[in-house]
Order: sequence, then structure tokens, then C-alpha cells
Amino acid sequence: MTAVDLLLVGCGKMGGAMLAGWRAAGTVRRVVIVDPAAEAAPEGAMLVADPAQIPADFAPDAVVLAVKPQMMDQALPAYVPYAGRAVFLSIAAGKTIAYFQKVLGQGTALVRAMPNTPAAVGRGISGAYATPAVSPAQRDLCQSLLSAVGEVVWVAEEGLIDAVTAVSGSGPAYVFHLVEALAAAGAAAGLPPDLALRLARATVTGAGELLHRNPGTTATQLRINVTSPKGTTQAALDVLMDEAQGLTPLMVRTVAAADRRSRELAG
Repeated sequence: MTAVDLLLVGCGKMGGAMLAGWRAAGTVRRVVIVDPAAEAAPEGAMLVADPAQIPADFAPDAVVLAVKPQMMDQALPAYVPYAGRAVFLSIAAGKTIAYFQKVLGQGTALVRAMPNTPAAVGRGISGAYATPAVSPAQRDLCQSLLSAVGEVVWVAEEGLIDAVTAVSGSGPAYVFHLVEALAAAGAAAGLPPDLALRLARATVTGAGELLHRNPGTTATQLRINVTSPKGTTQAALDVLMDEAQGLTPLMVRTVAAADRRSRELAG
């Protein structure tokens, strides 16, 4: 893809991670960042504190909305002049297409995406939804922008973004809590707490790396590979895989709660 001009609204952790990915991939040519809280412009980018300071001749191919959702009401109206020319890519949780159309106009090319925090190390995954106004070239552009920090999946209905949020958007927190829980269980079994935490952390990150390096092998097969019949792992899995009280019914309730809350926040 030919390098493009971008307007990045907000350069916090997620916006900054995406910018680093774009620069590494050579995706962007000219970047203007609007962020009153940023202290210095990243190399190769122009930083302004107010949208009124954006150069008059700057015509971005995409406007990436990376401000916090609670700041969007105040920030968004300033970018109405770019509607109809640029594709708007939002990574703001809970802000719906209808919300943006109300401000930017019904015919605005809009993509709503939900990345997750592993984007900070280039290992994220984003779920995305495009409105009919998004052209194939604009969709390809957003695909390129999002894939600079990890994998990208597209959903056919905007409502599925809530489920994406519940699985992958919030999912890293579930994994971090798994480390906490496994460490606590190790300590309960008699291990020193610091050693239990070290074992739990390395086990989860190592297992994740096995998944990453073996894309053609299912998680089910990897589980089977480390489970000897009537062994210690099987004894543990008999608890975790209990149909009524095991991990799967717990995760179903967990994701359902996050999905429900995502819909509530979206109004």
C-alpha cells in the first residue's frame, strides 16, 4: 500500500502504539497528531495541541480517533470538515456508528474498531466493522493501519463489536487474572508466593508462545499433547472441564457480563 497521510486524534498508550507500528511498517507518510497532553512530537510527526493549529493544506486520507470515550463529545466536532474526504477510524470503546454519524453526517466513511492492549508489543488483535460508505480502498487502508499492531478480523454486524470487546478487548485482563489465580493456588499448595508467581507467569506466557508459534495446531490438540491419561494434568482438567462448574461455563458467564456491559455503555 502507498504511504498515506494521517490525522491522529489522541496519542496515548493505544494511539502511541499504533503510531509506532505504522512507522515501523512504513504505512504512513505524513502524520499530524492532535493531543494537548503530549509533551513532544514523535520523530517524523507534527504535534499540535489544538485542531485549529492543523495546517490548512493538510488533507489526511484517514482520521484516527484515539481519544478516551469520555472526551469524544468535546473533541469530535472539530473534525467535521474532513467528513466526506477521509475515512474515520475509531478505536474509542462504546462509541457507536450512530453516534459518529450524528456529528459527522450519515454519508461519512466510518470504521469502528476494538483493538486490545497487546497492540503495545505488536501482538494485538482488532475486531472491526465498516459502514457501507467505506470504499474497498478505505477498508484496505484501515486493515493496514490496524494490522500494524497485530491481527485484524472484520465483523458483518456492528453489534458483534460488543462480543469482540468481551472476548479480546477485555480478554487480556482475564489472562492476567489467571496468572494471579494460578499463583495463589500454588501458594496454597505450599510454594513461597514469589516462586508461585514466577512459575505461573512463565507458564502462561510460555503456553501463549506455543499457541503463537503453532498456528496450525488447535488449542485442543496442544492440551491433549500435555495430558497423560490418569496423570496429574488429567486430574486437574477433570476439575477445570467440569460441565457444570468448570472453566467453560465460568467463561461463558464472564464474556456474557462483559458483552452486556458493553451494550449498556453504548446506549
